[in-house]
Amino acid sequence: MLSVRNLSKSFSGPRPKTVLRDISFELAAGDYVAVTGESGIGKSTLLNLIAGLERPDSGQVLLDGADLCALGDDALTLIRRKHMGFVFQAFHVLPYLTVAQNVALPLALNGIGKKPMLRRVGALLESVKLGERGESMPHELSGGETQRVAIARALVHGPRLVLADEPTGNLDPESAKEVLALLRECVKEQGAAGILVTHSAAAAKTADRTYVLTQTGLKAHAQASAGRQADRRRGVADRRRSPRS
Repeated sequence: MLSVRNLSKSFSGPRPKTVLRDISFELAAGDYVAVTGESGIGKSTLLNLIAGLERPDSGQVLLDGADLCALGDDALTLIRRKHMGFVFQAFHVLPYLTVAQNVALPLALNGIGKKPMLRRVGALLESVKLGERGESMPHELSGGETQRVAIARALVHGPRLVLADEPTGNLDPESAKEVLALLRECVKEQGAAGILVTHSAAAAKTADRTYVLTQTGLKAHAQASAGRQADRRRGVADRRRSPRS
């Protein structure tokens, strides 16, 4: 679904710096991975390249076979609008819109009609446990609730790829734990692929697998995934609740 091939990026100036060297990895639908690394190593730059917000020096980003690096700005804007969802550390929820209106924005941009839009927004708000807060204004929400609005907005249009850049950086530990669980659960339920960029080892453990970005490249990090363990426990619980045939 997503194929990153030999991606490299450097910045010019008085002190030229190469931030990414020959980065390659693959994601299938349903994969949820974390990218960790020290501050300034290029994690956010990697997300920007994948999203087509920056151009690489070399390499390819293939989304469902389409080389995003070969597309023009207008085509990339349409792909982001239709096929990508974004969750940021700073929320980026519009303060003058209600919760429901914020979540509906991607659908409005994609020309979805009012009735299907309302159904979809309601379903996503229920998924992030904000079903009763659709008419609330952002200033009436806690930080954790606001980030849940951002998750719903990122997923409401059924994107193929979800990119989350330090989504719990502004949250207290309890809210962060809840947001991370919801983010993983929603990405999996949508059948999307997700990339979580984080400094937090605890956050990274919610992913299926973790990559560590260093000056020499991207390396797979062996770990016991708390997210996969939670999926297995949920599957066992679902089977126990299901009636026998």
